[in-house]
Amino acid sequence: MKRMISSNDPRLRPEDRKPKKGKKPDPNEPKIVEAPQYSSALFFEYNTQLGPPYRILLDTNFINFAIKNKVDIVKGMMDCLYAKCIPYVTECVQGELEHMGERYRLALKVIKDPRIEKLACMHKGIYADDCLVQRVTQHKCYIMATCDKDLKRRVRKIPGVPIMSVGQHKFVIERMPDAPQM
Repeated sequence: MKRMISSNDPRLRPEDRKPKKGKKPDPNEPKIVEAPQYSSALFFEYNTQLGPPYRILLDTNFINFAIKNKVDIVKGMMDCLYAKCIPYVTECVQGELEHMGERYRLALKVIKDPRIEKLACMHKGIYADDCLVQRVTQHKCYIMATCDKDLKRRVRKIPGVPIMSVGQHKFVIERMPDAPQM
């Protein structure tokens, strides 16, 4: 059982002996509210950095759903956006696929395609969702490609980031300003 030191213990300094009391806030003083600063690329929620060639960040389950629905990733993206697309895979997504084992070897083979660019990660850990959200928050030039509901919910909170997913054997995109609404 741990014991607490008493307030008159000789090891404590005199300033530590007195209980600290916070001063009460003045009701007439204006409150300071911290608001996140948004990118200058956003103009009324319209992301001006998005444009052809589109840069698309791939998530692990997006790759798996594309394989299950028999959709070629690069061709499906071009059919969806009617423009040149550059798919990107981070080291975290690649590491996540490698940890999933033998069942996902086809997904690993798909991301080894030379048309899919690799992005290096500078952080610790391999949790891909945090890595992708952090990268999309920092750089507004990406479209997020995922089928994960939790990740979609997190990305929807970030203004100006479109989300691509797999549906009905083709890719669909939401929150894209120029795209026809489906």
